[in-house]
Amino acid sequence: MQRGEEIQWGEERQWDQAINEIEGFLLWEAEKDRTRIRAQAFCAGLPWLTDSQRREVEWRYCQDQRDTSRAYLERIAVRSTALRTEYEGVYRALRRRLITGLLSGTVAVAALVTVAAVGLAVR
Repeated sequence: MQRGEEIQWGEERQWDQAINEIEGFLLWEAEKDRTRIRAQAFCAGLPWLTDSQRREVEWRYCQDQRDTSRAYLERIAVRSTALRTEYEGVYRALRRRLITGLLSGTVAVAALVTVAAVGLAVR
């Protein structure tokens, strides 16, 4: 890889990271909106609440749901990282096998060609 390619690769990774961060932010904001809507729907089923009680229940509901969502997303992130590590290991093993097979095949073909050439030369 040449120097220009390295810089381009680094810039591409930075763009990928920035896009991932933006996507994460937007997904989290959407989750917060869904939580707020669910909290309001929950409180709509409790018509006896005063306005201040309704705000308190909505706030607590949202806080609890956000904590639950955050914990869930953190578990997913940990599992995703573990799977990535596992898959990278499997990929490396498969690549080693492929290269080994390719080299073995090349050596076998070279040996056969050599034997055939020697056999033809002896005649």
